[in-house]
This record gives sequence, C-alpha cells and structure tokens, in this order.
Amino acid sequence: MVKPVDPAMPSIPDVAGTVERVCEGDTGGVLCPVFESFLPGNLAPLAAWLVIIVLTLVAALLLRNLVRRLIMRATRRAALGVIPERLRQRAGAAADDASLLLNERRKQRADTLGSVLSHIANIVIIGTAVLMVLSQFGVQLAPLLTSVGILGVAVGFGAQELVKDFIAGMFMLLEDQYGVGDVIDAGPAVGTVEAVTLRVTRLRDVDGRVWYIRNGTITRIGNESQGWSRAFFDVPVAYDADIPAVREILTHVAAELWDDPDYRDRVIVEEPQVFGIEQISETAVVFRISAKTIPAGQAAIARELRMRVKAALDRESIPLSTVSA
Repeated sequence: MVKPVDPAMPSIPDVAGTVERVCEGDTGGVLCPVFESFLPGNLAPLAAWLVIIVLTLVAALLLRNLVRRLIMRATRRAALGVIPERLRQRAGAAADDASLLLNERRKQRADTLGSVLSHIANIVIIGTAVLMVLSQFGVQLAPLLTSVGILGVAVGFGAQELVKDFIAGMFMLLEDQYGVGDVIDAGPAVGTVEAVTLRVTRLRDVDGRVWYIRNGTITRIGNESQGWSRAFFDVPVAYDADIPAVREILTHVAAELWDDPDYRDRVIVEEPQVFGIEQISETAVVFRISAKTIPAGQAAIARELRMRVKAALDRESIPLSTVSA
C-alpha cells in the first residue's frame, strides 16, 4: 500500500526529471546531439547534465580569478602615487616625508577597498554558480531565495550597528576623509591616525593613549593634515609700548624665519604675516602673527615663532604683558 504524500511536506527535487529535460534547454540542446553520436540515447542527457554542472563551476572559478586579478591590478595602481615633481623640488625633504605618509595611506585604503570588492565579487559569483547548480538538481529556487532573504533581514537587523560601522567606513575610505598619519579631531578623541579599517579607526593622542573609535559613531571629523595648516599666536605688549617699534620687530622676526632655509618651503609655504593690532585692553595691546605651513606643521612653527619673538623683544627691552578681562 502506497503511503499518500502530505502536501505540506517539501517536495524532493526531481533530479531524474531534470536530467530528462536537460536537452530541451539551450546548452543541453547543443550538447545532447554531440553525446548522442557516441553514447546510448538514455546516457546522452545524463552526460550533458554533468557537463553543464562542471562548466558552470569552472566558469565561476575562472570568472572569480579574473575579477580578483582585475581588482588587485586596479588597487595596486591606486596605491602607487607620487607627489608632482615640481612640488617635490620645491618642498625638498618635507615632500619626501609627505610622500611616505601619502603612499602608506594610499596603500592601506587600496588594500581595504580591494579586499572588500574581492569579497563582494566572490559572494556574487560563487552564490550565482551555486544557485545555477541547484537548479540543475531540480531545486525550486523561489522558496530558497525567499528564506535567504528573510534570514538576511534578520541578521541585518540584529547586526545593524556593525553594518552601520562598515558602511560609514566604506564612505570614509572612498571620500578620503582621513588616512594613516593624519592628525584629526574625531569628537571623543584627538590624535594621529595609526590604522583605518572598515569597522574602526585607531588614534594615538599626545599622551600616548590609543583610542579605538567605531566608524559608525563618528559624526564629524576635523582634519589638520589635508592640504595645509596655519599657525598663529598673539603677542601682548604693554599698553604704553612703542607700537611702530613692536610691529617692526615682529615683521623682522617673520622675515628672518621665512629666509631660514631650514623652514622656508620645508615647513612654511608662505611668508609669515603680522596682522597688526588684534585686541586692545586696559593693560595690553595684542599683535597677531600668522604663518601658512605644511599639513600638521603649525605647532612646530608656532613654537619657533614664540622663541624668536621672545628673544627679539628681550633684546629691545620690550616686556610682554597680560590681557585684562
């Protein structure tokens, strides 16, 4: 007595029926006549079915390797970048240091993006090949894809913070918001970027403390290392000081620093400027000096300017003052 089939039970894939119908397809329609020329009629569909599966897997592997090679070649080219020769000749040693940081930054960004693209390509290609092979076994793909979609939604909902970190990291890398060696203000921490991944950014602050910041939690970035920086500081002198003499001294200090070969075009990219009187109070007159520097060079130039200004004012017996509230 044959037990009736429960309609609620999932049906077993009809492999035999799929093999019999393989010759009706485009690929099978080409292969079946070839195999029928030297195989018995009932074996030709089976041989064509096996060849289709093998060809699908081989094509997937070949395509996967080809895409991986293309991605690796593209990322290698993206990682190889040089500072323009004119800028290098002008900036000298500073350009060499910047080039090292820039190359390391490009390399890390290219490696990360290359790894992500390779994984995405692998998932798409291998997943498509697996689905094509399953269809050859008579598996109904619609219910399977529905189940996978529901599972993906559930996993995505449970790991939404992780997904948020990865998406934010991807856009951060694509937009080149910051990279290794940059000095950034990320809100909760300020420091030098030591490593950047799709999930976290690692900073080291001036105290040597290492910060790990999830990319999805970063809402704003202040980058002090892109393009150029500016150093400025205020010089308060007594209210009754000789203002023209003070201005002349500060202008002379700025010109001396600009003429110094250790700083000109190496750390300073434009001649420092004395803006004149920035503030006046009951006890002091405040001058401001500004200097445009290479990225992240403003702190060193500000310290050097303070030393030179202090020495120049001491030589002329002009005391510094404090600004009253």
